[in-house]
Amino acid sequence: MNGVGTKGKAEVLGKLIAGLAALALLWFTFSLWAAGQPLVAVGILALGGSALYVYGTATSVAWKYLFPGVAGMLVFVAFPLLYTVQIGFTNYSSSNLLEFERSRAYLLEQTLVDEEHALAYTLHADGGALRLKLLPQEGREGVALVTPPLNLAAGAPKTPVALQPLGASTLAEPLNLRELIKQRDALAALQLQLPDGKLIRYAGLREFGPIEPLWKANADGSLTQLATGAVYAANRTTGFFETAAGERMQPGFKVNVGFANYARMLLDADFRGPFVGIFIWTVVFAGLTVLFSTALGMTLAVLLEWQNLKYRTLYRTLLFLPYAVPGFISILVFKGLFNQNFGEINGILNALFGVRPAWFADPLLAKTMILIVNTWLGYPYIMILCSGLIKAIPSDLYEASAIAGAKPLTNFFKITAPLIAKPLTPLLISAFAFNFNNFVLISLLTDGRPDYLNTKLPAGTTDILVSYTYRIAFTDSGQNFGLAAAISTLIFVMVAVMALAQLKITQRGK
Repeated sequence: MNGVGTKGKAEVLGKLIAGLAALALLWFTFSLWAAGQPLVAVGILALGGSALYVYGTATSVAWKYLFPGVAGMLVFVAFPLLYTVQIGFTNYSSSNLLEFERSRAYLLEQTLVDEEHALAYTLHADGGALRLKLLPQEGREGVALVTPPLNLAAGAPKTPVALQPLGASTLAEPLNLRELIKQRDALAALQLQLPDGKLIRYAGLREFGPIEPLWKANADGSLTQLATGAVYAANRTTGFFETAAGERMQPGFKVNVGFANYARMLLDADFRGPFVGIFIWTVVFAGLTVLFSTALGMTLAVLLEWQNLKYRTLYRTLLFLPYAVPGFISILVFKGLFNQNFGEINGILNALFGVRPAWFADPLLAKTMILIVNTWLGYPYIMILCSGLIKAIPSDLYEASAIAGAKPLTNFFKITAPLIAKPLTPLLISAFAFNFNNFVLISLLTDGRPDYLNTKLPAGTTDILVSYTYRIAFTDSGQNFGLAAAISTLIFVMVAVMALAQLKITQRGK
């Protein structure tokens, strides 16, 4: 009976915890919805509801172990991917960051202080309260005005505070700047009424003055600039408030542009030129890197399997060091070695041949340098793979070949290469996909330079697609996140195709 009672209490406690968790989830979801994030609220509700269902029922024990992994994949893989794809269909950029309502509200919130009628002020303690003393600006006529005692610690009064002449009254010493800053929030919410009925507001740490709005909202949704009378209407195609003459007002707002970013990659001649060149160089860079690394790594692996070679372990250790050293360190070391004026490589070339190549200024030499450095970084990986695959080849094949009088090259092309090619192919595809997105090498070594000339968007001759996307999104050209997201989506599709090809080849190999 005691066991039954304990079990019943545990069930009640579990239901109570589940109920509290459900209430917390509903409260959090409602808060997100009220904050103007409906999609996030729906996502959190779906994810939290699924978690409550999985862990609140005993229908499937397996899902209680699988759910964290599935939820993590949805949150950290699927959501960023879908969000990036969605951005690719918008004009999202540094000039179009806000939603329409927020952009409109930002313009309507803009104000201008009438400096001609602004008054300097000081803040004085008066018992447990504070009083403001306002004086005309230096060189202007007027009398000193003062507020009644105010309890700013409780917040600014909701109604305007009437000012009265100071007269013969005396005030305590004014508060210093540090104490004044402490009262800034309350002062910013304070409205003061002049003897003539006009209202003045906080205009900074030193003055109060009449604050006039710069914009007026019209019934049709357009905005009128009060200083000029110009009318700016929202253009839902460009994402800006514009006049009839096409004059735009910042900030813009985010709008859906459909396939415009993708069309720009293919149809805009000024953009297509650098983009096509960068795309071709990306494929060539990844392909040649795999080719050179494979050739060098496989050659070294075969040589290190030669039984009569002394100190093979030492050589293998030394040749593996480029892979053991962090890549960014090796890249920065090579950047110094290839320096045109002070690099050791140019020093040797100058001593032997009297030349100092401009590795970072000439596009062809810069690409050659990148391939040299990346081959150096990549061959140890291929060497280790090939060494393992060669060890798996039955030794009796080489013994039979030796009896037949075959030469080393014959052994390589007739035995070694055919037997390691099939298991090595999926790994080479993976290496190609990795180098297709090898951002670190390009960023640290050349930063994509030297640049193309006369292009709408800054682009480098040594940029690959991923570094070019980074420049568009975060460094140059106005942070065009929409275009960068479109290029990122294209890169994702290409890499996904490579991954599918790798899986197919692996399945055929099995």
